[in-house]
Amino acid sequence: MPEQKESSVLFSLKELMNLEEDRIRQEESTRKAKQEAELQARLDVERRAREEEEARIRAEEERRRAEEQRNREDQARLDAIHRAEVEKARLDAENAARLEQMRHQQEHERQLHALSQDKHKKRLTLAAVGVSFLLIFVGVSAALYINKQHNDAAAQAAEAQRESQELQGKLDALTKQADDAKANQENLQAQLGAATDVATKLALEKQIEEAKKQEAELAKQRARLGAARASSGGGGGGGGPTKPRAACTCQAGDPLCSCIQ
Repeated sequence: MPEQKESSVLFSLKELMNLEEDRIRQEESTRKAKQEAELQARLDVERRAREEEEARIRAEEERRRAEEQRNREDQARLDAIHRAEVEKARLDAENAARLEQMRHQQEHERQLHALSQDKHKKRLTLAAVGVSFLLIFVGVSAALYINKQHNDAAAQAAEAQRESQELQGKLDALTKQADDAKANQENLQAQLGAATDVATKLALEKQIEEAKKQEAELAKQRARLGAARASSGGGGGGGGPTKPRAACTCQAGDPLCSCIQ
């Protein structure tokens, strides 16, 4: 009977120990689960903060590029207005010069008419008429030539502007690709910093190396396009064509002729 009682006591103690061990294991499991949940929550908060910061940086960069594009367009528009004003002033000056030349010619004809009582009246009158027609012909020819030169210059400027815009479009596309590659590289770096598995780290390092090569290649392409755009958008060279000088058709000894030296 005492042996049975002692066995019952030992059995009860063993059961109590088993229960205590189960309780301890349950508490340890709960504690680990809580720690893992807290760790995951902290990682989620950090990831969301990192994603929000990256989104903010991308938005700021996009805003900056849009502002730069608007500034370039405004500057191009101002340049076009300035060139149009300069061209208008040049044409006005040429028209004024032609009108002044015609006024001098009319004055010359009037003075020639005043010498009509001279014995060479008929010959001088015919010469004056011939000079008038010649000057009119030369003036019209010069105006047509200047207008053609102006149209050719405008066509060349338009073609250069189109090529510059195409190159700028390609350059903007490469810039965006470079920004995306850089963002991808930063994301991979962040993943590498958080990775604990060796295989994952190796894979991320390989992806980072590929991203660096892609970024370097994009930088080379951007440099080539930038150089091409700079060489194609050069300024306009030289002055306009020299206006042809009309041949002198005055009679020898004419005291009113300005072309006889």
